[in-house]
Parts: sequence; structure tokens; C-alpha cells
Amino acid sequence: MNEGPKMFYRAARHTMILIAAFVTVGVPAVSAQAPARRPVNVNDLFRLRTVRDVQISPEGEWVAYVVGTLDSTRDQSNADLYMVSWDGSRTVQLTFTPEGESSPRWSPDGKYLSLVASRGESRSGGQIWLLDRAGGEAQKLTDLKSGVSDYQWSPDSKRIVIVAQDPDSAAQAGGDSARSRTAKPIVIDRYQFKQDGQGYLGNRRSHLYLFDVATKKPEQLTSGRYNENNPSWSPDGRFIAFVSERAPDPDRVNDANIYVLEARAGAEPRQLTSWPGPDGGRPTWSPDGKWVAYLQGSEPQYSAYSLNKLAVVPMDGSGARVLTAALDRPVSQPEWTSDGDAIIGLVTDDRVVYPARIRVSDGAVERLLDGRRVVSGVAISSNGRVAVLAGSATQPNEIYALEGGTLRALTHENDAWVAEVELGVTEDFSAKSKDGTIVNGLLVKPAGYQAETRYPTLLRIHGGPNGQDQHAFNFERELFAANGYAVIAANYRGSSGRGAAYQKAIYADWGNKEVQDLLAAVDYVVAMDVADPDRLGIGGWSYGGILTDYTIATTTRFKAATSGAGSALQTSMYGVDQYIYQYDTEVGPPWKNQALWEKISYPFWRADRIKTPTLFLGGEQDFNVPIAGGEQMYQALRSQHIDTQLIIYPGQFHGITTPSYQRDRLERYLAWYAKYLKPPPAAASP
Repeated sequence: MNEGPKMFYRAARHTMILIAAFVTVGVPAVSAQAPARRPVNVNDLFRLRTVRDVQISPEGEWVAYVVGTLDSTRDQSNADLYMVSWDGSRTVQLTFTPEGESSPRWSPDGKYLSLVASRGESRSGGQIWLLDRAGGEAQKLTDLKSGVSDYQWSPDSKRIVIVAQDPDSAAQAGGDSARSRTAKPIVIDRYQFKQDGQGYLGNRRSHLYLFDVATKKPEQLTSGRYNENNPSWSPDGRFIAFVSERAPDPDRVNDANIYVLEARAGAEPRQLTSWPGPDGGRPTWSPDGKWVAYLQGSEPQYSAYSLNKLAVVPMDGSGARVLTAALDRPVSQPEWTSDGDAIIGLVTDDRVVYPARIRVSDGAVERLLDGRRVVSGVAISSNGRVAVLAGSATQPNEIYALEGGTLRALTHENDAWVAEVELGVTEDFSAKSKDGTIVNGLLVKPAGYQAETRYPTLLRIHGGPNGQDQHAFNFERELFAANGYAVIAANYRGSSGRGAAYQKAIYADWGNKEVQDLLAAVDYVVAMDVADPDRLGIGGWSYGGILTDYTIATTTRFKAATSGAGSALQTSMYGVDQYIYQYDTEVGPPWKNQALWEKISYPFWRADRIKTPTLFLGGEQDFNVPIAGGEQMYQALRSQHIDTQLIIYPGQFHGITTPSYQRDRLERYLAWYAKYLKPPPAAASP
């Protein structure tokens, strides 16, 4: 092993020394007089530590996790692996490189902690590395040409099922260009031919590989013009369940199903589910291996508004049952209990996400944790210990032990920062829309809020639309609150957490009910005497940027707007972004339904009614909502002499990932809103 990987990892044989001598995390001591808290500022973006990917060891004594940070000096993100003991007394950092590691997984026999990392001179993607808990150097296990995108250990810890792209397609995607000055032409013959973050798709497909840990040899299990993902081993190690779309042309349908195949090369997959819409999530096996739990989505035409239900199907594929049909709330991350009587899953419900125990016999749902918080990850050990990843509006995500309906903190990655800053007060509110629909949301009052004082107020709109503003920590909202703004986050129709009918209400009717709901939320906060009606701002990213365009084309009450990764002339997005299936099934091809396309493009056709100074932003390489959407609206407003700017972030996809660009975006938001919503400083007396 070369010197790079040795520096990359601390040898696993030193683990016990590290456990005893490394950072022991505890609650900071409280001084006699705590120092005054300070406002949040943009530089805090680089102090926050993002905890994710909770994984509990088989015996339940340790919990592994990833901590992500932003490095302002190198202008890169980083991620390292940690583990914490079940009693919370010992925390050990396992990796130390600036490049980053991800996907920690314990081998079922407890011998290894594996991870994915990209190291050294290899041009391939991330590979699997092993840390032997008994000692020794970290070992690079795989060397697949296209890298590893997902993996799962077999129950006997001797094999690993891996998801990776076709080796040949990696070269087609541009692998040969590194050895040639001129890249080869990109040949397209697919219905959906582009994807944000991946670029032009060509014929790249992801397949399953069976990897032998001892010999380090892979065998390809699946092939063809299909993608396979989310593999899961049966308890006896004989079978692998996975998700795939296998219609004659998978791009033209929204019909993923659960399949199972023997864990050997040459085995033929067998289809378990037949729902005409999407079946997915990671399939999970009952302890006796007779049932597979999975997530059943909504009807295929509701691709943008799908509500996942928990379902089970027997190993022979007969008699699939939906367990949460009566719940009318999305379920995610199902895990069987050790007795096989129930499934633990996460339920999204009106601004919160909670863990629930769902009985297999009758679908009865038992909420396992109360409170206004969001649980975003859950891990269960073989002895029944449950670790969760959770946070709230004033607490960034940390890992907790879930015991008897209460949480016990295991990690304290952000305790020092939270103790240092003054955060806004987040409250629930409910408003009534124009047609009587109840719209729920969050109001963040500015730091140092005083009653009977009206504040400049920002309506910040979440994307999706199939998502929700919730009781999770949101740095952007806190930054605005620290700068004297009240912040409204409203879950307009189309949002999740309020049931299927609420999500589907905007089907083929974009920019109508959502705008009514958003304006009703603003009216409510104005009536509370919190929002100053003469100092209102609006903004959002993705569908939040799209709704910003719709709203400023509907009313002139907002004095400043920021529209990120948005679009308004929706007809021009056809064939330009990645949503061709949704367009054809929900709205219809433009040449068949021109009137509807013009209707949902009204912000562009009514651009002469827009008076709001607007900042447009987007990523140069965004294939989700291409920058053309912002360019068109920028040009429309600039042509009319409306104050506007267009900010394009080079090399960025839909999500802005470069740390300096993330900071730049926040600073531009603050400057743009301050220009129009805050009075200039008073002139000095002569």
C-alpha cells in the first residue's frame, strides 16, 4: 500500500488507543455567567458540521456516521467517518483526509467497517475500503472502472452486492476523452436523454455485481437496458431483492417494480410486484425471509406528487398488501423488527417527520416519538437498539438513542456552535387560502423579536413541489432572522405531509392554487402585526424559484425577489430539462395542448406586469431547471428597465456545491433584500 492511503487512514489496530485517547465528547460545562449570544453570520456556514448516514453495529455497541464540513481555504466540501459508543461517552474520528468518505457499513459479523472513498491516482469513482476492527491497515477492496454507487453486505459477510455502471458505458460517457484532445461526439437515442449531475445519458445503465471479499473478484449479476438499484440480501444469503424498471422502453413509463434473483451469476430475475406505478425504496426482508417490505408510490401519472405507502409482498410474489393505505402520509426507510411482527419506518406529517411502528397484521401505526422535530434516519441493531438522526428548527442534526419514546444524545457535533449563537424563534401557523383551504407553515421571528413591532418579512418558498418546510434546522432562515427579517415558510398545495389530495391539487395547474396559498400565508402574518406590508420580499430555489416568478407576475406587493433555478416560459423547457415524462403525461405535448402550455407560462407572457426588482440565479450546468429559465426572465425584465441581475455559477448543477458559491449566494440574497426592504441609514446632523 502506498504512503497516501496510510496517511489517509489511522490504522484500525490503533482503534482501541483512539477510543481511549481521542476526543471524548460531553456536554460543555456551564459557566457561572454564560456569555452573550451573537447573531448568525455568513461565516457560520463554514462552522456547521452536517451529521448524516447513521449506521449501528450489529451488536449495538457503536454507531458510525459521517460528518460533512465546508472548507473555505480549499473551497471544497469534506466528509469524514466517526463512530460513537452506545453510552455516548466515547467518540472516535476514523478518517482524516480532505477528499471525503461516505457510506459507512458494518459487516454483519462485526469484523469490518466499510466505506466508500476515491483515493490516489485512480480516475475511477469511489471504491469500497475496509477497516478491520481487529487491527491492521485500511484496505482498498474494489477497483471497478466506474466506481461504486451503492453496496450491501451479505449476511455471512463473505460477499457484497454492488451497484455500478456498465464498464463499457463509462468510456462512452467520456472516459476516453482523458487520452484524447478532442472528446467524441455524444450520441443520443433515448426518450429521456439528460439528467442533472450526470449530463447527457447516452446508454449508461447501472447494474448489480457480486463481489467476493476474499478473492476480490466481481461477477456481473444483471445486464441489459435497465437500471437496477437498492439491492437487499435475504436473511439466508441466497437471494437479492432490488428495484428496476423493465418495460420495453423504461424511460417512457413510471413503473418500477421489486425483483428478486439468486445470488449467482446467470440467475434470472423474478418480478415480485405488479403495481402499474412506482414500487421502490430499499426492499427489506422479514427475519424469516418469507416477506419483502417496500414502498408503493402513487399512480404513474402523478410522478411529481407521489405519496409512498408501506407495502409487503410474499417471496412468491402473490398477494402484495399495502399496510398504510389509511394513513395518507408518506412513509420512508422501512426496517423490520426482530420478531417480524412490525416494521419501523419514518412518517412525514405536516411539518414534522417521526418514527413509527407499523404492525404487519393490520397496518396499525404507533408513533414512537412526539415533538416538533424531523427524524431523517434510523438504524436498528440485532438486539433491538434504535439509533436515529434527528434535528429541530434550533438544533442541527445529531444522532440519538431512541429509548422508550425519548431521545438520548449520542453526538454533540454542533453543541458549541449552538451555544454561541442567537437563533430565531420558529412557530407554527395556519392560514386560510382564497377558496377556504387551510395552509400550514412556519414563521421564524427575527432574533431579538419585540411584540408590536413590524418587521421586513421574507416569503421563502420550498422546492419540489413534493416536499415540505418543516421543523428541521435551516441555515438560510436563521441567517435572515439574524439580519432582522421575519421569515415565512408556507406549505402550499403540492407539498407533502398533508395527504395525497393536497399533493395532487396542482396537477396540470401550476402557478394557481400555490400562489393563492402563499399570498394567504403572507396576509396572515401581516394580520399578526409581525410583517410590515410595505417591506415584503419573496424568493426560492427550483420550484421555489418557479413560484417566485408566478407570484411576482400576479401581484406587485413584493418589493424585492430572488428567483433561483426557476423558469417561466415553460414551453421552452420541453426537451431542455429532465422532466419529459412529466410533461407528456401531465400537461401533454405542446403541439397537442398549446393553450395549457401558454397558461402555465403566464409569468413570461405577463412580464410587462412585473414591477418587482428581481435577482435571478442558477447553475451553468443545471439540467434539472436549466439556466435558460432564469436568462429568459432576466432578459424580459431588463428589456423593461426593471432593476434585475443574473448570477450564473460556473460548473454548477442544480444544487450549488462549491463553498465559495454557496457563500456568494447568501451574501447576494442579503444585499438584494437590504437594498429594497431596509431604509438607508439616517444622515448625520449638520
